Amino acid sequence: MNASAATPASPAALAGLKVVELGQLIAGPFAAKTLADFGADVIKIEPPGTGDPLRKWRLLLDGTSVWWQVQSRNKRSLALDLRTPEGQDVVRRLAAEADVLIENFRPGAMEAWGLGPDTLMAANPRLIVLRVSGYGQTGPYRDRPGFGVVAEAMGGLRHLTAEPGRVPVRVGVSIGDTLAALHGVIGILLALQHRHVSGRGQVIDVALYEAVFNCMESLLPEYSAFGVVREAAGSAMPGIAPTNAYRCQDGGYALIAGNGDSIFRRLMTLIQRDDLGQDPTLADNAGRVARVAEIDAAIGDWAARRPVADVLAALDGASVPAGRIYTVADIAADPHYQARGMLQQVQLPGLPEGRALAVPGICPKLSATPGQHRRNAPALGQDTDAVLKELGLSAEQVQRLREQGIVN
Repeated sequence: MNASAATPASPAALAGLKVVELGQLIAGPFAAKTLADFGADVIKIEPPGTGDPLRKWRLLLDGTSVWWQVQSRNKRSLALDLRTPEGQDVVRRLAAEADVLIENFRPGAMEAWGLGPDTLMAANPRLIVLRVSGYGQTGPYRDRPGFGVVAEAMGGLRHLTAEPGRVPVRVGVSIGDTLAALHGVIGILLALQHRHVSGRGQVIDVALYEAVFNCMESLLPEYSAFGVVREAAGSAMPGIAPTNAYRCQDGGYALIAGNGDSIFRRLMTLIQRDDLGQDPTLADNAGRVARVAEIDAAIGDWAARRPVADVLAALDGASVPAGRIYTVADIAADPHYQARGMLQQVQLPGLPEGRALAVPGICPKLSATPGQHRRNAPALGQDTDAVLKELGLSAEQVQRLREQGIVN
């Protein structure tokens, strides 16, 4: 399917929602992208001449990052200089008509431009403002520069992503930014519901480190109650057994989650270790955790004598949750990804004839109002004239702004 030509079968969930995006790179734009996927009209404001730095990050196709086609699909681009009074006035006019404004600048930047929430919401009390920053809008660290990698460390994640005794490694994607973006989307949807009742907008303050920390499960209460500092455990999950990555005969790894009580018994029967499966001391998770090394050794010995494909087939037959470690090549070839619409094809002018760019599909999947890839990511300033015309600016006014370098 050509994703750029897809048309919604029914009205989009967020049709009619007008969003102004002032952020750049990852967290703010990812939140806006999620809203755009479900029908919001997202107007992305970028610096004239250069645009969002993400346009030039990682691998480029015809001069533009292919990542851009994921992060900015379904958006409109307004190239506008926020450092000028004229540019700031345009933002105020946009915000006066918008439902949501998203920004991920350092705290204080919006206020310095005369675009703080108090100013914007005085003109539009229904406006919802999402602010994403490294440390939040308050607190002793608010003015520090904060990127996702720092937030992942401060939130507690980085300490756990390592083999025991080894240097903690970074997750290979910007997970801190993405978690913050998704928390921001949740905040926007909650604020929209509140506005439906009260008629008033509000400010959503998302700190990157807090979004990471919010996903750290029992980390803090375990420390509070028992003084336990959870340490890195490699591919295992401390306190839950058995669940690990097991090396197979051909060098591949099988990820096996046999930690449910009945699942554990089925797994032990499969590997011909009913002595463990029927052992009453291993009937629950607490007992298995106490003997996890013994259990892991038994599973590892069984897996090491079989290719990974045979291991996974046997586990599937025994209804034991398992899988292998996917590379992106595995993802691109997987029939389940294809069947679920998670591999979409985008036509781009920079590709050879007959080829398309594969991009991730849309998640989550709604039965009545599914998300759609309605248009490809915009060229810089592609929609400047249209957006300014919608605000009531004449062609002459737009031309003057262009001659002054305020828009392009």
